[in-house]
Amino acid sequence: MHELRYRQIHLDFHTSPAIPGIGAKFDKHQWQDALKRGHVDSITCFGVCHHGWNYNDTTVGERHPHLEFDLLRAQFDACKEIDVNVPIYITAGVSTRVAEAHPEWRVIKPDGGYGGWTASPLQPGFKSLCFNSPYTDYLGRLIEEIVRQVPTCDGIFLDIISQAECCCGFCLTSMKEAGLDPECQADRHEMSRRSLQRYYKISTAACRCDDPAMPVFHNSGHITRGQRDILKYFSHLELESLPTGGWGYDHFPVSAKYCKNLNLDFLGMTGKFHTTWGEFGGYKHPNALRYECAAMIAFGSKCSVGDQLHPSGEMDGTTYDIIGAAYSEVEAREPWCNDVSSVAEIAVLSSAAVNSGARDSGADDGAARILLEGHFLFDVIDTDMPFDRYAMLILPDDVSVDDGLLRSLNEFLAGGGKLLLSAASGQLADGRGHAFDIGAECSGLSPYQPDFVLPAPDMALDFVKDPLVMYLPSYRIKALTDKGVVSLGEIYDPYFNRAYDHFCSHQHAPPQSEPSGYDCGTLNQNTMYLAHPVFTHYRATGAVAHRDYVVKAIELLLGDRMLETNLPSTARVSLMDQTAANRYVLHLLFANTINRGGRMDLSGGSLVRQTQSLEVIEDLLPLHNTTISIRLPREIKRVTLEPEGTEQPFTARDGKIELTVTEFTCHQMVVFHY
Repeated sequence: MHELRYRQIHLDFHTSPAIPGIGAKFDKHQWQDALKRGHVDSITCFGVCHHGWNYNDTTVGERHPHLEFDLLRAQFDACKEIDVNVPIYITAGVSTRVAEAHPEWRVIKPDGGYGGWTASPLQPGFKSLCFNSPYTDYLGRLIEEIVRQVPTCDGIFLDIISQAECCCGFCLTSMKEAGLDPECQADRHEMSRRSLQRYYKISTAACRCDDPAMPVFHNSGHITRGQRDILKYFSHLELESLPTGGWGYDHFPVSAKYCKNLNLDFLGMTGKFHTTWGEFGGYKHPNALRYECAAMIAFGSKCSVGDQLHPSGEMDGTTYDIIGAAYSEVEAREPWCNDVSSVAEIAVLSSAAVNSGARDSGADDGAARILLEGHFLFDVIDTDMPFDRYAMLILPDDVSVDDGLLRSLNEFLAGGGKLLLSAASGQLADGRGHAFDIGAECSGLSPYQPDFVLPAPDMALDFVKDPLVMYLPSYRIKALTDKGVVSLGEIYDPYFNRAYDHFCSHQHAPPQSEPSGYDCGTLNQNTMYLAHPVFTHYRATGAVAHRDYVVKAIELLLGDRMLETNLPSTARVSLMDQTAANRYVLHLLFANTINRGGRMDLSGGSLVRQTQSLEVIEDLLPLHNTTISIRLPREIKRVTLEPEGTEQPFTARDGKIELTVTEFTCHQMVVFHY
């Protein structure tokens, strides 16, 4: 497995041909000083940018018209003098220079217009290219030239890897030869898949033309769960996840919890920008970057921070002071983060992985947020990962079950595992009904939206005692209580759905006075079923009562949980096993985010986006008297707080270790030595 360094920079350098003096202020000593101030041990430098220009000497591509020397070589040599690794960036999916020179290589949409980032020649922006065209062969030659010029580089980063439906001449010809119908969307999707496979084969072979061990990463902005067939083309993974750039603060933990179960090292990629890529003069508060990097190592990742080099080639001092504040802390914590494996008692069987590798899933996101806020120890898995290491599996909202998955889940249940299903999850893929005995009579989808839930006493909420609105329809079930099945509560129907001839108030009708006779969920031995799409609910609305309802259900099914703590819901926990050092490392994370900014149209000049509300971290407030009660499979000899090296008093009681962390700010590692 290719092993990554911890403290990386992704140095964007997409530079217009209209700007003069490219690299004119590059100074080896200023460059090296910035990297040292930032505690950087690896930096991705540019070979070819989205504008299509090379920053090396080239006979295949074209060097930037205002660059007078091999900037890539100068950066590479300066880094190697101070033991900093240098992966090389090459644009792949977009190239404005190449698209303008070869418009026949561009993506053509089914309606005849150009596909990709910019459709009109009057729109400023990058232009997408079709991987089924001769462009990919050209890209292969471009890659080969760079890796042969810099054979000791530390990998190749290829960017914007996607293939939209395309009806360019090359794709139309290929579809005809393959017996595919260009007028059929499914066949166009199949052509896109084949084009993407063509890209992976050609580009990866070019990267490894002389060195079969050359590290390669293909960036699509997201690691698609369940799409394992392409991983043979990757040496490692980079999880692009800029919290203020549209990903948010909960995207990275979920992605990391999936990638930790793949046999590839990975890093998280945030940015130093206040917003996202391409922002000059935008600075994230140092405390935000401290938290983001702490979260990366807490969830088993290495770190990468995105920066953008000024066209002059001069490094930005403010940026590397901010990065240094975070990376100095990462450097101090590395010994407790190397070679670790995740410890979890719950796994979310990803809806995105089961449902054709969808990029986003509200069910997955909602499940992960509930588990994060409830401080459960969990992983995110696909169907090819082992189930037997977990006490409980969650199939969120819309995970259908085919024959292979049914066998695996039945083996899991037979081994004592516990299964939580919700809404349409657990139904057979062929439409024959539930795959598992949920202990209920089923009558299909409710005609009402919304309806209301009054949980049973074992599920009672702390602050809600009356029927709770559920915004999405439930499945109609009646628990077989005469057969020992436990009802989780009652459904109350509204008086009616909202319509022109009968509506009530501003939103929806209230619940009727009496329950409907249907149940909101069942517990039948090791299988629990919740009738609503509760995870999608939480992703959509973030209602605390909805979260608490699901947490109660999870706790009822799970029984004695592995970890209990009084941390606030905004805090995060992660448990890793570092077997080579005979220790567990419990990571405690806390930052209070606040939404700032809002939607306004500031377009004009160089701005390309409307503003929006952003989750911002500024202040890092200490948490006091954090209680921890944890059940671990090995006998614990001592507990320390790291990297301080402080001995932590604890008690062992009823198979659990109990302790109180008096105070911590942002990130604390509690280390259990066995």
